[in-house]
Amino acid sequence: MDYNTELQSGETLQNVPQKNPQKIPVLWFVATLVLCAVFIFVSVPRASAQGEEQDSKKYTSIIQSVFDFIQKRYVEEVDPKVLYEGTMTGMFNALGDPYTAFLPESAMSDLNDTTQGNFGGVGLYISKPTGARPDGKPAYVEVASPIEDTPGARAGISPGDLIVEINDESTDALTMDEVLSRLRGAPGVDVRLLIRRGEKLVFPVTLTRAIIEVPTVKHAMIEKIGYLKLLTFTPMSVDRTREALEDFKNQGYTSFILDLRNNYGGLLHSAVGISDLFLEGGVVVSTKSRISSENAVFTARRGAVVPSNIPIVVLINRGSASASEIVAGALKDRGRAYLVGEKSYGKGSVQQVFPLEKAGFRITTARYYTPSDVNIDKIGIPPDREVLFPEFTNDEAEKLSALITDNKIPAFVEANPDASPARVDTFAKELNTEYMIDLTLLRRLIWNEQTRTAIAPVYDLEYDVQLQEAVNILQNGNFGQLMQTTKTLRELQNEATVEETALAS
Repeated sequence: MDYNTELQSGETLQNVPQKNPQKIPVLWFVATLVLCAVFIFVSVPRASAQGEEQDSKKYTSIIQSVFDFIQKRYVEEVDPKVLYEGTMTGMFNALGDPYTAFLPESAMSDLNDTTQGNFGGVGLYISKPTGARPDGKPAYVEVASPIEDTPGARAGISPGDLIVEINDESTDALTMDEVLSRLRGAPGVDVRLLIRRGEKLVFPVTLTRAIIEVPTVKHAMIEKIGYLKLLTFTPMSVDRTREALEDFKNQGYTSFILDLRNNYGGLLHSAVGISDLFLEGGVVVSTKSRISSENAVFTARRGAVVPSNIPIVVLINRGSASASEIVAGALKDRGRAYLVGEKSYGKGSVQQVFPLEKAGFRITTARYYTPSDVNIDKIGIPPDREVLFPEFTNDEAEKLSALITDNKIPAFVEANPDASPARVDTFAKELNTEYMIDLTLLRRLIWNEQTRTAIAPVYDLEYDVQLQEAVNILQNGNFGQLMQTTKTLRELQNEATVEETALAS
């Protein structure tokens, strides 16, 4: 049996043999030896390598001895799995890397769902209160949205529906992990739900699990602008983006917006594949590791899907990370797109995922570099044009907190599900008089609540100031002049270094 290795923001690179342990203490020991083997580097001097090997053997022996001692001498009997998971968690936490971690079975399962791009389930986005509801009602699971063309959607389950029971078990007392474990599983198996809609309508629904594709792309036209929101990078992202681009082409698009906001990343090969749609050959990204044989340069192919005469604006914010930054960095450094929004998160490292039976671990193995050879880890990518949403003062934050506590907006939306824009505006003005909060913000909060219990539109051109600016740039006709003023990340980094040197002197 082989380890199936994947990158947290990358793809399968190699196979590492896995042994088949007979007992959990032996499993822990074998896993430790495997890890020790991983960290022996041939590039170090021989004497140093021998010293490291001796230290590894010494510490491995000590850990095994302590493991055995606790099992034999602790005041109560201890489950070896608890010691194993605690040891693994502590070992990876000791590295001080937020992206390196031991993954228990539930975390490994969730990660596999994302990286594989599909899973067995019923096709519902759900949420659940972590504690008692403010109104005292049971903390049932709420449907945020059904996924199109899935069992949940075909059964007519709607946003805002409550899942009261799953297979005759109340969801009130279940954790979110427990809810997911009951909804997900082998395709072809029936799951019985009890649905509550509104205050009085309660009805049973039986759903047969199917393979659910992780949603990755939303797209729509904004006049002659093709707008595509990329939610995450999965194995399906490139194909779904190609389909969207073909749709834009058929509708005669003349410019394009790629929205990477709040996209936390995903697979490296998907990021390279997305960049490939817009670039005519050349470097997309490179990775550099302690092990020289794992260094790699990823390039685009000739023949971009999006013609070079189509202007592109990329939207980024503080939630754009990892694979999103690979795409944004590639398009910026190659002079192919204009970036609008906020500085991105700044995750410039690559992780691989290794399984350990049903659990596993994620470990940083390399850093990635943009085409101008810049690593943006803990730095981020600055936009060419910064557009920020209003920040709250302490006074405004207190007023907003009071409004949320009073629950007036959810109560209004529940009582007025089909409120007209005029009615919403009147209500916003009433809240403005009472709480002295900006009217635009109030309208946006009401809109957010309305779309929380409905299928949200692909974009929000009325309240989204960053999207508004992107549209303005593409419609004003000066895109070419703007692109002449942009700089690569290397140029920006060099300028920052010169400024820091001047200040220091």
